[in-house]
Amino acid sequence: MTVSRLRNIPGIGVDRMGDAADASKNPNILRLENLDTDLRPPPEAIRRTHEAVDDDTANSYLPFTGQAALRRAVVARMKQSAGTEYDPESECIVSAGGLAGILNVLLSILEPGDEVVLTDPTYAGLINRVRLAGGVPVFARLIPGADGWRLDLESLARAIGPRTRALLVMSPSMPSGFVATEAEWAAIAAHYVRPDAWLVYDAAMERILFDGRRVIHPASLAGMRERTITVGSVSKEFRMIGWRVGWIVGPAPIMADVRLTSLSNVVCQVGIGMPGATAALTCADDGVAAAVGQWQARRDFLLRALDDLPAIRPDGGWSMLIDTEQLGIPAPEASRMLLAKGEVAATPMTGWGPDAARYLRFVFANEPVSRLADIRARVRTAWHL
Repeated sequence: MTVSRLRNIPGIGVDRMGDAADASKNPNILRLENLDTDLRPPPEAIRRTHEAVDDDTANSYLPFTGQAALRRAVVARMKQSAGTEYDPESECIVSAGGLAGILNVLLSILEPGDEVVLTDPTYAGLINRVRLAGGVPVFARLIPGADGWRLDLESLARAIGPRTRALLVMSPSMPSGFVATEAEWAAIAAHYVRPDAWLVYDAAMERILFDGRRVIHPASLAGMRERTITVGSVSKEFRMIGWRVGWIVGPAPIMADVRLTSLSNVVCQVGIGMPGATAALTCADDGVAAAVGQWQARRDFLLRALDDLPAIRPDGGWSMLIDTEQLGIPAPEASRMLLAKGEVAATPMTGWGPDAARYLRFVFANEPVSRLADIRARVRTAWHL
C-alpha cells in the first residue's frame, strides 16, 4: 500500500525519458529531456576538488552546517546579488544540493495542511517536495505570450488564503524560463510582507538571464529580508551538477529550525565537493557570463528554427516549452513520436502544474548548435508537420 504522502506524487517524467534514451544506445539522439549541460565547470573548482580527494579534513562529517570558507563565500555572493548582509555562522547552512535544501526548508516551516503557492508551470520536483513535507500546493498561473511568460497577478491574489504559509518561486523558473520583472516581484512582496508567511526563493539559475536582464533578488525589496529564505547551488550557474552542493540563507530565527531539520535529514554535505564549490564562488572568472552567452545562442537558434511552432520564449534558464496541444498532439504522444521518429528525447510536462500538461520541454543546455542544426526537420518528420 502506498503511504498517503506519495499518493499524489506522479514522479517527474525526466527519469523515464532519460532511461528510454539511454536504452536506445543511439548517439544520434538529441538529449533535450534532462537539465544537464556540456559546458565545463570553472577550472579552479575542478582543481580544488581534485586536491580535496587527498585532503583528510574534507573526508569528515564536520562541520555539520558546512565548511566555514564556503559559508563565507555564499554570504558574500548574497551581498552581491541582494545587497544584504548575512551572518555566515547563524544565517547560512550548506545543503547536499539545492533541492535537499528546499525540502529541509519546507519541513521547517510547514504544518500539515499548510498551503504553498507555486507558479504553473513549475518544476515537478518542487511540487512533490511540498507534498512530501505535508503541504498543499496551490498555483498562480504563468501566462505565455509574445513577450514570453508573465505572472498572472490576479491568479496570484486568488491563490493566497488563510492557510498560505509560503510562496515557492524560481526566477528564472524551470521549465518555462519565466523571469520576474520588478513589478511582478513588487506584487509578490506586497502579499508576503506579513508575519505568518515566507517567500522561499529558489535561486539555482539566478544569473542565467538573457537579453541583458539583471538580477533582482527578492531579499533586496523593502521589508523582505526577514521574510525571504534563499536556496542556491553550484549545479546550474557553475555547471557543477555532480558536486551536489547547495546552500540555504535566511534570517537567524528560522535558520535555527532549518539547522535542526538538516541535522535530522541529510546530516551533512559532500565533503570533497565543498572546496570546489568555494573555489567556484570566489575565483576570478567563474565562466557564468560566457556560459550564458552560449545558452542564449542555443535558445535563439531554437526559436528561429521552430518559429512556426507554438514555442514560448524563455528569458533565462536552460529550457523552453512548446504547446503541443495547439498542434493537436497531447504532449506525452508528441514526446513518444519525437523519440521514435525524430531521434529527439524531450519530456512532457505531466505533473508540472495544472495547466502544464499541454507542454513539451526542450532543454537547450546540453546540445551545441551544431547538433541542433536539423531540429526542425526532426520535428517535422516526427509530427508530420
